[in-house]
This record gives sequence, C-alpha cells and structure tokens, in this order.
Amino acid sequence: MHLPRRMTADCPALARAAIFFAAASSCAVVAQAQPTARPTPPTRDPHAPGYVAATELPDGSVPPAGADGNFILGPTHTPAPEMTAQAGVEQGTVIEFTMSSANSNLYPGIARDPGTFGTSDPSDPAKLIVTTSHPAPYTRHVAVYVPRQYVPGNTAPFIVGADGPDKMLFTALDSLIAAHRVPVMIAISIGNGGGDAQGSERGLEYDTMSGRYAEFVEHEVLPLVESKAHVRLTHDPDGRATMGGSSGGSCALIMGWYHPELYHRVLTYSGTYVNQQWPPDAKTPHGAWAFHENLIPNSSPKPLRIWMEVGDRDLLNPNVMRDGMHDWVVANESMARVLAAKGYHYQFVFARNAGHVDRAVKLQTLPEALEYVWQGYPAQPAGR
Repeated sequence: MHLPRRMTADCPALARAAIFFAAASSCAVVAQAQPTARPTPPTRDPHAPGYVAATELPDGSVPPAGADGNFILGPTHTPAPEMTAQAGVEQGTVIEFTMSSANSNLYPGIARDPGTFGTSDPSDPAKLIVTTSHPAPYTRHVAVYVPRQYVPGNTAPFIVGADGPDKMLFTALDSLIAAHRVPVMIAISIGNGGGDAQGSERGLEYDTMSGRYAEFVEHEVLPLVESKAHVRLTHDPDGRATMGGSSGGSCALIMGWYHPELYHRVLTYSGTYVNQQWPPDAKTPHGAWAFHENLIPNSSPKPLRIWMEVGDRDLLNPNVMRDGMHDWVVANESMARVLAAKGYHYQFVFARNAGHVDRAVKLQTLPEALEYVWQGYPAQPAGR
C-alpha cells in the first residue's frame, strides 16, 4: 500500500525516505512475481567435500569456551542450565522503550508491499529487482538489560543484539555474570524496523554492507539507552560486542567490520553471509557473500573475535540456482575457512539436527558462545 503524496510531504522523515527510495530504485523496471516455493533444505553432512575440517564433539556437549576452531555438535540439544532462572541468582532489570522513524535521520523508513517480491535482473543473475518498496513509517522496540551487579555511575561494557527483545540473552547473562564468567555488562536488544529481505526496512538495516547501522546505533540508540536506563556505556571497542541471528547475524559482523573502532566482539547464529543486499552496491555487488568471497581474504585482519553457528538443515534459498550465493551452510563454512586462513580468533559450530537460527541450539550454546566472545576481557570491571 503506497503512501499518499500529501502524507509524504507533510512528514520530513517520510520525505527523506522518498528521496532515498527514488535514488535506490531508479533501475527497477521488471514486474514483481510470486517467489518459487521454498523447498525443505536438505540435511548437510559436516564432513562433506569442501567443508572445513572440524572436531566432532560428544553428543550433548559444547566446545571449550577458550578454544578457537571448528566444531560439530548434536544431534541432541539439551538446554544449558544457565538458560533457566537459577535459585539464588539475582536477575537483572529490563528497561524498555520505543523509537519512531519520525525521529531518525539515518532510517526514515521503507516497506515492501505485502505479498510482493523481487525478480531477477535478466542482465545480471546476481541482482534482484524490487519495484514495490516505498517510504513507510515504523516504530521499533528496544529492551535494555541492566544486571544487579552494575554500579550506577560506572562505565560498563555492553552487547548489542538484533531482532530484540532477546529474553534468552538476559537469562544467560544473569547466571554468567553471577559466576564471573563474563563481565558485568549491559545488554541492548534492538527491534528491527519491520519486514524482511530486499525492499524492507529490516533488510535495509541488516543486509546493507556499510557502516550505517552501526552509526545508527551509535548516534541514535546508545544515547537513549544511557538516558533511559541510567547507565554509562564504554567507548572502548574491546568492551563492545554485537550479536544476531540470520540477517541480524550478518549485521553483527557488518557492524564490527566497517567500524572496528567501535566493536571487537561478534556472535552470530545462521549468519546471512549470502547475496541479499538491496539496493545494489557496486562496491559489494554480492552483498554479505563478499565477506568470504573477497573482503576477508583480501584485507588485513581486523581486531575481531567471532563466534558463529550454522545448522545442518539451514536455509537453501531457491535463488541459489540463480546465482549460487544463497546457501547458508556453504556461506558459513566458507566464513570459517577464510577466518582461519587470516588467523582470526574464531569458533565455528556446525549443529546437527538443527534448522535456521535453531532455538534448541541457542539454548544449548549461548552461555558458551558468550563466554568465548568475551575471552580476554576483565571479568568484573563495572560492578561488585
């Protein structure tokens, strides 16, 4: 549903979006079509030719929190005890607020018409053309976890998560902080602006290969977090982490890659390291697929510590037949390969009996993943 011209003209944020959209979609000339029915992803073998060599773990176990490298876990995914509220463990406070697109200079809002999808550019199979995306307002939800151990006035490390609120993260931090296994940190769980993939606000925020989303968080979200939750957040990139699943996972790495002066720690589930960026960008025409295709291999190592996971039944989009760049398992396997080649500190988990951003796998692995990501940081820098 398109917005009336008067509504766009009367709202400065929507006017900005209209200008952005007009520039972004000037080449959109192909009619929209219904997508091909998505087949059930096949179960991939972690020992298949071309996949990274990995250590097979005993069923039900997770990798050591201090170990770099590649690991295979499952098929049983028993929740870690830290994922249930523990008797005698103090629970943090969660402060919640909303943000409106009308107040954003960086994301004034877009949306794709319901039931419409992109089509392949006949001159470039790697490009998807979207014609029904248009300016649209949104409201996003933000939840801020403050642990009981936080001392008001102290400067604290923090983790920023996509697609929030993430109650599992808050529960895990209660136990991990109490046990001094991670620092006393603030967790900032940010909702997306709506929709999914090309032509949507969420897709624009999470799949764009640039520093824009990190800049949005830095300049539009974090000041509100400090004022509304009455906390002080560190400016030390070693005390800042990002996390997310699917496109939120690729967004987590994008934040650290384009702004390593802001973030050094990254945690991703089923990261969308595939060709999903829209609008197209000549600098990265294959979107986040570029991470393992050329960006990481051709760049000096950045000061990033990365934990990532993929499931054996993770996504295999029909577009893989079009451009070969829409297999989530291949993408994450390729990420592990190039990270190892460049000498990064990373831990890659291939989960058997697991789908896309698999809830059971997250319940099993999140405490260990957080502990791995925060290796080397003082356990209790901001509290008692």
